[in-house]
Amino acid sequence: MADKLTRIAIVNADKCKPKTGVQEILSGGADWVTPDSRIAYISESLWYDNPSPLASAAESDRTSIGCGICPKKCPFGAIHIINLPTNLESEVTHRYSANSFKLHRLPMPRPGQVLGLVGTNGIGKSTALKILSGRLKPNLGRYDDPPDWQDILKYFRGSELQNYFTKVLEDNLKAIIKPQYVDQLPKAVKGPVKTVRALIEQKHELDNLNHIMDVLELKAVSEREVGLLSGGELQRFAIALTCVQKADVYMFDEPSSYLDVKQRLAAARTIRELLRPDDYVIVVEHDLSVLDYLSDFICVLYGRPAVYGVVTLPASVREGINIFLDGRIPTENMRFREESLTFRIAEAGEEYLVDKARAFEYPSMNKTLGDFHLKINGGSFTDSEIIVMMGENGTGKTTFCKLLAGAEKPDGSQKVPQMNISMKPQKITPKFQGTVRQLFFKRIKAAFLNPQFQTDVYKPLKIDDFIDQEVQHLSGGELQRVAIVLALGLPADIYLIDEPSAYLDSEQRIIAARVIKRFIMHSKKTAFIVEHDFIMATYLADRVIVFEGKPSIDAYANAPESLLTGCNRFLKNLDVTFRRDPNSYRPRINKDKNEGHYRNDRRQGRLDTSMRHDSDDATPRPVTTTLQSTGKGAKKHRCGVVTGDEEAEDEADGDEAE
Repeated sequence: MADKLTRIAIVNADKCKPKTGVQEILSGGADWVTPDSRIAYISESLWYDNPSPLASAAESDRTSIGCGICPKKCPFGAIHIINLPTNLESEVTHRYSANSFKLHRLPMPRPGQVLGLVGTNGIGKSTALKILSGRLKPNLGRYDDPPDWQDILKYFRGSELQNYFTKVLEDNLKAIIKPQYVDQLPKAVKGPVKTVRALIEQKHELDNLNHIMDVLELKAVSEREVGLLSGGELQRFAIALTCVQKADVYMFDEPSSYLDVKQRLAAARTIRELLRPDDYVIVVEHDLSVLDYLSDFICVLYGRPAVYGVVTLPASVREGINIFLDGRIPTENMRFREESLTFRIAEAGEEYLVDKARAFEYPSMNKTLGDFHLKINGGSFTDSEIIVMMGENGTGKTTFCKLLAGAEKPDGSQKVPQMNISMKPQKITPKFQGTVRQLFFKRIKAAFLNPQFQTDVYKPLKIDDFIDQEVQHLSGGELQRVAIVLALGLPADIYLIDEPSAYLDSEQRIIAARVIKRFIMHSKKTAFIVEHDFIMATYLADRVIVFEGKPSIDAYANAPESLLTGCNRFLKNLDVTFRRDPNSYRPRINKDKNEGHYRNDRRQGRLDTSMRHDSDDATPRPVTTTLQSTGKGAKKHRCGVVTGDEEAEDEADGDEAE
């Protein structure tokens, strides 16, 4: 029976209404068996979280045979039957309790290299970090009879994890984790010392404090209390606090949240500077371009969120991210997603053949807010067009949105044309008392009941998974998806969407980008979008507005320009170049191939991107700053650009993990 699939019945406790639902399921002909039945080997007990008749059935050894009747009969959509490869049963690393989440395998960190982890939310990345940090002892699935360390080392013998856990057992590994939710940091700060510099000085053990403060731009807020920091400042503070300590294992959980593109690259370079021959660095990141830039090799996590997670074997950076996007693992012949996720940026407009009938204009404007001054160059836009705003935090992108929406008035007598505006704000603070369904019926009833809106927006974002939950109890990612649906559900001429990727995982970001693009093209409207995830921004954009200047002091908004010239203007300001992956077409940051894993003295906080080194040629070649547009079927695809043989660099990436 080793080649059979284990069929698991999953009960969603949030949707399950046992008082009315269980009788309907049982009366509908669903089969229940006891462990003595001859066919019970193909199933497991029903998964459950809260006590219910279904859970009681599982506890009393009554088991679903996975016949598929109950999902159809359940009136609340609370039951799903999924297949789990049986060969994974022997590779359970950790299981919390009976009928709860289980993790198969573990990522394999290597000394002197950065391991990147990519996967959806709830798939086991945080569990893996806890195990590798020594804070959680793996029970190998034996939650009722946990193994001792001798059994654990025996289980991992012959692998790289055997030496790793031997060091953990001997207390020879000090691990530091940069937490995922940095907005919780102020609550953890106790005692008289509360300023940024004082807290970092209290923890610093390496001779890099001033360098870290300078690279992460923390000197301006060094005397500010942690409780008064913004989200981006908290993120940079958390990264700095981790990087100044001496440890054997550094773990960073989503280090790019709240940061703009420039700050993300600075954080990535700072993290890579930690590399030493005997130290481990592990990074969980949803921005795929940053993960690509940071990592030396990748482990992909797939499975079913909150049910089970599987860690793949290590792969090179390019191969690992492409496996995640493709949704299929060639070495295991395993498909974990129904469709692949691709970025045909150069031909993105071809799938939407639309007529642009209307043109709008906005005037040149000035806006002063306290000490901050924003100058806006006038421009125009048409319907069925998406304009992405690129720039550092604090350069006035949100202020520009508010000026267009009429929430702020420009200086002087300039007037902005009055148009119907729908805006998704940057910060989402839920105040509605009720469920998501009730919120939709109150705010966007007409759109919510429209079949086209359901197909284009509602279903792809998988709102059904939490439609009957209280809005106040939603997670950050769920709130973000609800906010996108609300913004697109209101009738408007212009849709202003501020950072739609915040709190979303890699897969949800790509789906959200597709949803927004499809909706704008079908509805023949215009969207202005603020986005720091470069992959998402380039996928969405028809044209670009680049914001330049000194953050929080003086900024300038250029007129809308083409994606090619706009991206190059933006990338030139960052002193970095991108290329496009020949398979998935995603933008990839060009790395300096001459830098070894331990040649950190070259960087000094700033990576020299003016030269590019191919793996087969030690001669540095200058990088052009012209973004080349490639036609359909072209061999090479650039996204901000390099000269020379791109395939050599991609082949070098393919050799990294071997």
